[in-house]
Amino acid sequence: MPTHFRPCIDLHNGSVKQIVGGTLTDDTHNSQQSASASSSLKTNFVAPPEQDAAHFARIYRRDGLVGGHLIKLGPNNDAAAVSALEAWPHGLQVGGGVTDVNALQWLEKGASKVIVTSWLFPDGKLSFERLMRLSKLVSPDRLVVDLSCRRVDKRGEGGELGWVVAMNRWQTLTDFWLTKESLAQVAAYCSEFLVHAADVEGLCRGIDEELVAALGEWSGVPCTYAGGGRDLSDLQTVDRLSKGRVDLTFGSALDIFGGALVKYDDCVRWNREHPR
Repeated sequence: MPTHFRPCIDLHNGSVKQIVGGTLTDDTHNSQQSASASSSLKTNFVAPPEQDAAHFARIYRRDGLVGGHLIKLGPNNDAAAVSALEAWPHGLQVGGGVTDVNALQWLEKGASKVIVTSWLFPDGKLSFERLMRLSKLVSPDRLVVDLSCRRVDKRGEGGELGWVVAMNRWQTLTDFWLTKESLAQVAAYCSEFLVHAADVEGLCRGIDEELVAALGEWSGVPCTYAGGGRDLSDLQTVDRLSKGRVDLTFGSALDIFGGALVKYDDCVRWNREHPR
């Protein structure tokens, strides 16, 4: 199957934003930000009030884009998320603070799937008990596991070069390395992976091609990659590197998010010209 463009909606304090990966910390996700916290948060785009989450959801619905991810970055985002789901019921996946306590509620509110992130990694270690419990609760078909990661090079210490899952807004490295074997273990309990390359997220400096190729080889379930996309040709590159097994999300580069590098309408056209 060919690589497709997947849309996104990132919510921060109720507004649609594009944030540079790694600058959203425990301080900056708070609505009552200090001056230092505010200066550390780097945004490429903050939507005006009339362009709320529901506005973008209606655009995706109009163009038949399914499987986009809506991520709640910190508190004060639930109302905006619900409004987007009402605008595009069963067309968006919802992540951000998802646990076994609220997962079913988000599905009932209209999410097509729930995306689980940090809750799976208590104390920075993957809990298969939590993964199995959530998978049984919502079913694997409606569960997406977020394995967003940072590149780690420990070769100078006799270690490896690779990618380690990062949690808590990509600030904390876990013990989970992305490998063919580790992805297979997790894939048994979900239907998709979502992988942000946190080191290049929001920078528009190019995708992590090695990571894309690795995901294409290792992922046994559909996978969406996000991070660094800056040109429509990245869709073709991801398709080639992953053999069509990985989808791509554009964020800050998109014109609908204030970018000047990629036209949203061109992405929609790509999907229509490369049907599945």
